[in-house]
Amino acid sequence: MRTAHIARILAAAVLALPVAACGSGSGAGSDGPINIGSVSTLSGPVTFPEASAAAKAVFDDVNTKGGINGRKIAYTAADDKGDPASAALAARDVIQNKKAVALAGGASLVDCQVNGPLYQQNKITDVRGIGVDPGCFSSPNISPVNTGPFFGSTVSLYYASETLKLNKICAFFVIIGSTANAYKEGVDRWSKITGKKLLITDLSLSANTTDFTPYILRARDAGCQAVLFNGVEPMVIGWVKAAQAQKVKGMKWLFLAPAYSVEVAKALGGAGKDINALSEFEPYTDEQSPVNKDWRDTMTRHKLPLTAFAQGGYLSAQHMVTVLRSIKGDITRESVTEAMKNLKPLPSEMTGLPFAFGSGDAHASNLAAKFVQPDGKGGWTVLTDDWIKLPNG
Repeated sequence: MRTAHIARILAAAVLALPVAACGSGSGAGSDGPINIGSVSTLSGPVTFPEASAAAKAVFDDVNTKGGINGRKIAYTAADDKGDPASAALAARDVIQNKKAVALAGGASLVDCQVNGPLYQQNKITDVRGIGVDPGCFSSPNISPVNTGPFFGSTVSLYYASETLKLNKICAFFVIIGSTANAYKEGVDRWSKITGKKLLITDLSLSANTTDFTPYILRARDAGCQAVLFNGVEPMVIGWVKAAQAQKVKGMKWLFLAPAYSVEVAKALGGAGKDINALSEFEPYTDEQSPVNKDWRDTMTRHKLPLTAFAQGGYLSAQHMVTVLRSIKGDITRESVTEAMKNLKPLPSEMTGLPFAFGSGDAHASNLAAKFVQPDGKGGWTVLTDDWIKLPNG
């Protein structure tokens, strides 16, 4: 990923003004299609196409079997190009022109931050496939199915202190846009749960940081037993290789969901024995897991890649279908929003905790993870058979 680009667009998203309400459209009516939309980053240097593609696959399968009470789902995956202005236009198009009754399967660098107020003003709900920016976890109208980087940091620290039983834990965060406070809250959340403090909390890294040696040496000299680092794929690879160059051994490296990829496993080869990477869903590389069977079958049938992003899109669409089927009477934006606000938690074996929406001011129901480790052969081994769950989840 080109992290400098991410930094620029997230910083721009912070400055973007909320868009005015577009009017309440309610979809095509009881005889027409059920319009579901999403706003995702589908083009540009950093993209997340798998989530909306997986959601579309789920909706297409529902349509093949007769739709929802005879009505087909018309799905629009709008492209925000990773740009705040484009995100605002894409959301307006989905809401106003496509007359979406709800959103599902989105995965974007900027959508939540830019359009969260718009979704609230238009009383439309979003079951987000992959929540990335802080706005995804602080809106009354958005509920992601994934753990996300901020709650993921809390879960990772909790795993290090309570499962690995390590006392000297340190954290180094790459700060992009307005994420510093969200990461700090993640650390504070862990401290509140455990009563423990980090040995080092460093919020000084940026998307332009390429030399990780000073941070690794600082962790070594401080006696850190485990280090949490929130970098994306190339940064994770650079971090581990810098530690190898300095012959730093015996420390556990804790990485968030972006590190859990085939590319990272291949790049690190046999250097991954100290790595603990977070999986927000049932680990997708575990081909024997019965939990992922329907997801794998669906993705394979539609010729889509097997990735964690695809898991998020699939799961969000499944939850949306469950909600649509629960509605008695006409399916409109109003009736879908009411159903979401009154939704009882939906269990799924693909996540450690049930999915929730409800009437709260913010939503983050996936407060659990499993942890994986490179197997030295370009794949991953599951380290935790059971879910690591935050006690207040």
